[in-house]
Amino acid sequence: MSLLKIEYRDSVAILTFNDPDRRNVVSDEMNDELLEAFDGLEANEQIGAVVLTGAGRAFCAGAVLDDLLEAGSSDADGALPDIYRGFLRVAHTTLPTVAAVNGAAVGAGMNMVLACDLVIAGRSAKFDSRFLTIGIHPGGGHTWRLRNITELHTTKAMVLFGQVLEGEEAARRGIAWECVDDDVLINEAVTYAAKAAGHPRDLMAVTKRTLHDAAAVTESAAAVRLEIEPQVWSMQQPAFTEMVAKLKAEIATKHS
Repeated sequence: MSLLKIEYRDSVAILTFNDPDRRNVVSDEMNDELLEAFDGLEANEQIGAVVLTGAGRAFCAGAVLDDLLEAGSSDADGALPDIYRGFLRVAHTTLPTVAAVNGAAVGAGMNMVLACDLVIAGRSAKFDSRFLTIGIHPGGGHTWRLRNITELHTTKAMVLFGQVLEGEEAARRGIAWECVDDDVLINEAVTYAAKAAGHPRDLMAVTKRTLHDAAAVTESAAAVRLEIEPQVWSMQQPAFTEMVAKLKAEIATKHS
């Protein structure tokens, strides 16, 4: 049985973690299928965005504990990044991604959420850092990703004090963009994804890279310099030149 179901709604791909009996844990098999799926989606010019969600009552329950134990006993540092390869593939994709969070997103499963560009929470959603609760330091860039989307107090409350946020509170705290009823969760996520998919793929990829690079910028002049090259490039692309030509033609028609 495939651990990752893929379906398509026009230009949006919906990836569903399909291991509900284990609450969609981050297993080696799941990671392998994620890598293969994103390789295929990025190569498919018809796909412009991706929605990720979970089958059953959970979004993703985190890493397999036996895998963590094995990685912790290893002499090399390579075992842990190997466990994280699935959500890092999501984090580094050029495609816009939306997490449609149903049920629990725990530990490495919450990393899967944080890897996405936009988060839509269902009423059933629960965001649970969990790392310290099981006696392990956060990994996979968890603290950095969480701190980048919410303020420090919320990050400390979740990581250090074990506070679990349900969907509506997660939206108030900035972890999710909004919270919706579970029965419309996928449709809402697809609606957002379709909006992003309507933009040229190359322009989306370049803009995502700029947003990530901007995290290292600390002053105004550098921010302007960061955007000059990609903006000039975009002004030479068909999406912009054709739009300008269309607007000019409309103006000319109104004045004729």
